[in-house]
Amino acid sequence: MASWPEPFLVAPHYAFLPGLEDCTKSADFPPDPDVMVTFDCGSFDRLGELAVPARRAAQRGRLIVLDHHRTNTRYGAVNVIDPQAAATAVLVRRLADGLGWALTREAALCLYTGLVTDTGRFQYEATCPEVFRLAAELSGFDLPIPSISRQLFEEHRFAYLQLIATCLARAELDPELGFVATWVAAQDLETHHVAVQETEGLIDLVRRAKEADVACVLKETEGGVRVSLRSVGTVDVSEVATRFGGGGHAFAAGFVASGSIASVLADVRSAVAAERGGGA
Repeated sequence: MASWPEPFLVAPHYAFLPGLEDCTKSADFPPDPDVMVTFDCGSFDRLGELAVPARRAAQRGRLIVLDHHRTNTRYGAVNVIDPQAAATAVLVRRLADGLGWALTREAALCLYTGLVTDTGRFQYEATCPEVFRLAAELSGFDLPIPSISRQLFEEHRFAYLQLIATCLARAELDPELGFVATWVAAQDLETHHVAVQETEGLIDLVRRAKEADVACVLKETEGGVRVSLRSVGTVDVSEVATRFGGGGHAFAAGFVASGSIASVLADVRSAVAAERGGGA
């Protein structure tokens, strides 16, 4: 049984993944599972309403945490965490190999998707020979690599393209700080009829600004302002995110904050400046 916190939605670019029809809403997830495994999740707080069964499983020694984030709080009874791994998919493959589980084409498709997204199409710093060996193994299952890549990274509704135009037009660049940011207001989503799940790739457009080595995208949601951070320079954005109760990697991190977009953005600017200067 697989689940994730509300809103129980799947972004269109993941709709091709096998097994989605078997997933369970968090409200229907067992309150006291015999065994529970979390993937790519750094803390109880990131689990939303699923934190309740996760805490119960942890108390009974039944919670297994698989993750590659350095900022993981190690909240499980069993913690399989490797910050050097490029993706949690790498850890899943290692575990399956250790248990003697044979891969199926469906599993290979899911693992390849996790691998290619978590490494930013093999561009992020943690990409290493192990990543390419795993990609080669998974592609051997006759995966439709071109169509996967197009659906994950290149295929968007026209409404989303219009939303991007709005967000990029308002982007703010601070060349002295080496910082670029934009935001998605709730009104933007309503105006363009776009779900927040569709905006996952916006940060990858903003981070292309040559004048900045830290990029930030803020999204106004019912649960607060979701902040995505990327770094291509000397700033460890996981340290920035940790200041706000989030986490991630040195080059990719995030958190959720309360307050207005303007106030959260101001706080992020201050945190980036402090991180550059080694401040508290």
